[in-house]
Amino acid sequence: MSLPPPATAVLLAILVTIAAIWDIRWRRIPNWLTVTGITLGLALSWFLDVPGIWASLKGLGLAFAIYFFLYVLRGMGAGDVKLMAAVGATVGMANWLGVFFFTALIGGVVGVLLAITKGRFGATAFNLLRIVGSLGRGRAPYKDNPDLDIGSNAALRLPHGVMIALGTLGFLAAAFTWAPH
Repeated sequence: MSLPPPATAVLLAILVTIAAIWDIRWRRIPNWLTVTGITLGLALSWFLDVPGIWASLKGLGLAFAIYFFLYVLRGMGAGDVKLMAAVGATVGMANWLGVFFFTALIGGVVGVLLAITKGRFGATAFNLLRIVGSLGRGRAPYKDNPDLDIGSNAALRLPHGVMIALGTLGFLAAAFTWAPH
């Protein structure tokens, strides 16, 4: 893991913050923002050689592959996929795994809190079992239960762009705090 240059970290923080605001306000993340993020991430890696263009491309590819899989399962929107690809392009594969961990952790905690506040914790826990069962049978969960489709009106929806922003900002804060000086 290598720290992104401070200017790159600031640009990434701005990118994910704008994405979070759009996701809260309009429940979408615009293409102009994600394409700009991917382009800037690759360009900065190329010119600054941190993390390096190859690491940047691997970060973009891994982020896209994992999030595209979740998109195909109808577990998140396309804007979330492209936003995470932009994050991966900016920080590289090794750092993206850290961002992914922070995002998953924060998203899990917020998801549990959302389910509790909506009085749907039991139903959500049961749905998690259904998801695991469907995936274990090699089926997309929404095919066994249409309510597990992110587009369903019955689904509890969490603006994942906000979780990506919090995970990215949390990772950057931890990385810069714990980095040797």
